[in-house]
Amino acid sequence: MKIFAFIQIDDGVVNRLSVETLTGAQKLAAATNGSVTAVVFGAVPDDLKTYKVKEILNVQAAELEDYSPLYYIEALSRIISSESPDTVVFGHTYQVRDWVPRLSARLKLPFLVDCIGFKTDDNFTVTRQISQGKINADMAFENPSLISFQSGAFRADEVESGTAEVRAIALDLSAVPGTIRPGEKYQQARGSVDLSHAKVIVSVGRGIGKEENIPLVKELADALSAELGCSRPVVDYGWLPHERQVGSSGQTVSPKLYLALGISGAIQHQVGMKGADTIVAINKDENAPIFEIADIGIVADLFEIVPKLTESIKAKK
Repeated sequence: MKIFAFIQIDDGVVNRLSVETLTGAQKLAAATNGSVTAVVFGAVPDDLKTYKVKEILNVQAAELEDYSPLYYIEALSRIISSESPDTVVFGHTYQVRDWVPRLSARLKLPFLVDCIGFKTDDNFTVTRQISQGKINADMAFENPSLISFQSGAFRADEVESGTAEVRAIALDLSAVPGTIRPGEKYQQARGSVDLSHAKVIVSVGRGIGKEENIPLVKELADALSAELGCSRPVVDYGWLPHERQVGSSGQTVSPKLYLALGISGAIQHQVGMKGADTIVAINKDENAPIFEIADIGIVADLFEIVPKLTESIKAKK
């Protein structure tokens, strides 16, 4: 299978979700005896050259230096037409949600969005979650196709390293009308919180008991220089704003460390944070579902553990 992986560049840096998706593309190539080609618009960051891909297609045009959907659509449609990949995979970022559906319509190619994995048993299928993550649906289709993978579907730290040659492709996009101009980048939360970019998240659930206990967790988050997150019940009770919610009806995150305090770990919450590099859970219920995905699990009362943990972290600092 000839797989193209679109790599989104944000301010000169490879988007983390693109790295996760590249991991998935590598796994798909291994399962199908295929190859992976990275596609980049504009300058190629040096770290991208250290990943295992067949080659990097560096698509060059002045109009691609900043995001604009019409230029992106025209550029990738030409690349797909000339290079004929079997599948093009994307990270399910805000930009991808904006321009790839239009690309799908132009090329009349199926676009399977927000997938969490794939299977190559008898037929090649991808897996999507439906009904707010309660059901996994396997979807089969014929190539060529477009696929986007949700945050956490694959791990960025599992991407295979290697060396890649860069092949430059210059395009003339001057005939494309510049009728859509980029504005301020969209942030998932209405306020100042975008948990999707946080490296460390301390998240609190129903086990905190009452709103007056939230500062106990906030102090730990401050000690770790972390963002404060929560499960849906905490938002429903009005203890924290919705912009702090992690899960199927909140934000999808993939930090290096996710500390879950008093969170049972229902599937609706897991789909939003299972992509974290390391998950540490503290819950007094030893049968809590969160322990099934946690790298480190502590069966204890968070009111006993959290103050000591905060004190210890402050002392080390």
